[in-house]
Amino acid sequence: MSSPQTIEQLATENYALKHRISELSEFIDRASLALHWVDREGFIIWANQAELDLLGYKEEEYIGARIADFHANKETIANILQKLLNNERIEDCQATLKCKNGELKHVVINSSALMKGDEFIHSMCFTKDITEAVLAEKRKDQLTVILQEKEERLRLALVSTGLGTWDWNSEKEVVHLSDLAQKMLELPHPLQSKQTVIERIHPEDIHTVYQQINRMSENGIDGHFDFTCRIIKPTTDSVAFVKITGLAYFSGTRQSRRIIGAIMDITDQKKATEKSAELAAIVNSSYDAIIGKTLEGIITSWNDAAYSLFGYTSEEMIGQSILKLIPRERHSEEDYILGRMRQGHSIKHFETVRQTKSGKLIDLSLTISPIKNDLGEIIGVSKIARDITEKKQEEQRKNVFISMASHELKTPLTTVMIGAQMIQQHANIFGQKSAQLGAKIEAQVKKMMLMIEDFLSIAEVEEGKLQLNKSAFQLERLMIDCVGDLPIGKHTIEMYCDPTINIFADRTKMDQVIGNLLSNAIKYSPNGGKVMINVKTQAQNVRIYVRDEGIGIEKKHQKNIFKSFYRVDNLNTSNISGFGIGLYLVAEILRRHGSEIHVESVKGKGSTFYFDFPIHTAC
Repeated sequence: MSSPQTIEQLATENYALKHRISELSEFIDRASLALHWVDREGFIIWANQAELDLLGYKEEEYIGARIADFHANKETIANILQKLLNNERIEDCQATLKCKNGELKHVVINSSALMKGDEFIHSMCFTKDITEAVLAEKRKDQLTVILQEKEERLRLALVSTGLGTWDWNSEKEVVHLSDLAQKMLELPHPLQSKQTVIERIHPEDIHTVYQQINRMSENGIDGHFDFTCRIIKPTTDSVAFVKITGLAYFSGTRQSRRIIGAIMDITDQKKATEKSAELAAIVNSSYDAIIGKTLEGIITSWNDAAYSLFGYTSEEMIGQSILKLIPRERHSEEDYILGRMRQGHSIKHFETVRQTKSGKLIDLSLTISPIKNDLGEIIGVSKIARDITEKKQEEQRKNVFISMASHELKTPLTTVMIGAQMIQQHANIFGQKSAQLGAKIEAQVKKMMLMIEDFLSIAEVEEGKLQLNKSAFQLERLMIDCVGDLPIGKHTIEMYCDPTINIFADRTKMDQVIGNLLSNAIKYSPNGGKVMINVKTQAQNVRIYVRDEGIGIEKKHQKNIFKSFYRVDNLNTSNISGFGIGLYLVAEILRRHGSEIHVESVKGKGSTFYFDFPIHTAC
């Protein structure tokens, strides 16, 4: 048996042990580090207050529940429990726990198993809250992504704007260049000495650059600077203009420490500015009115000549509608002009009438062109206006003179022709030689009369007084009459026309058309040959064409031969008489009839002139 003393001693030790266990339990329960135990089935069998406070649960809500119900990731807790059952230690395992209020807590778990022999009793798990650290890391990652995106946007912006960047460390006397700055200065490496960079500056501009640097150093004040200078590109031995901007930073001793900036090649801008200034000078010194306007007809520019012509100052007209200059009855012209501009077409030598500030009407010739940007988009309209009032008056006086002179010439020419015809009719009285002379006189008088008719018709066309007296007539009869008036000489005339074809037109004017075409065919076939006038039926129209085997017309002249007084001058035509009015008159008469003259010609092989005309069907 144990002695009383031993029993008393054991009781004392047992009491002390229980007291220490109680103190230890209270210490663990009140510890700031979260602790909990889990049995082999995964149920929580104990947790201290720190654990409960961490997740916000009451003891009765937490103890006895499955630990997996509080884990956001089921796979993570399953792996932890399996390792503990295998008596493996869990060290710094990150997990996410669900709080009672729905929030998530990021934790680090350290745990080990309490084993009795090979039997798993429960886990002993320490839970450390790292939520703030995890969220801080996530915010850091997000900020890093945002910073990278901003850096990429800045890089793309710099590339798209043509900006190169540079960073000058004055303590190390080196300059770090971006790829674009390096390419701009034609330097082989991004890191260069200050002297190497400065050597790229044009000798005449180096002094100015040093002045900028010295001024910053002397003032010792952080600040912005910018200047323009020239650089030399050694590869092409060319000069380029660059704009340099930057910020200077100084140390506490006011010594320059670092200068960061950008460089941009402005050579094209410089040339464009010079070109723009040159064009502006040309526009302002031009004798012609030059006006810019939008595609809506709003005036955007107005030169000095426009002021002289219309009487309005630029202040009065810029921002105003161009209709302010156009008489009301001609407003539709502006719709036509703007429509052509939107399609990208130019209009040349458009003759019209405009109104000045005083209300006076003036004759103008307009040349109008669309203005395009670098992308080819039409952004406006340029209009050049030339005063042709005096020219119009001269033309009117000329037409009046021609009309009067022609009428005055007709009477004596008619008398001469009658006399020539009488001589031919009475050859038995005047003799055969006189009759032959009379025939020649008659032929020349007819030529003169035709020329007079042409001049009268031109005067009528240019004054807008050409009248058409239309009637139905047989086309073949007209062709026979025209051929009968020709001085055939060494030419052979071939003619074909269906005698049933009638057309509705001005017979006198159509006589001029066919007569001029046949006359030209003979005139421009000096070596003779065939002249054909034929008609082909095409559905409800006929195509009338005159073909010769003469000298032909070069391609470059073909678009101009229907202009008034235009002649093809070369060695082949130098001996051929004419004023260059016949084909112009042909084109105008046909245009008034709703038709159009065309030509096909090869130099040295002859020409074919043709036009289409509707067949007249009697009602």
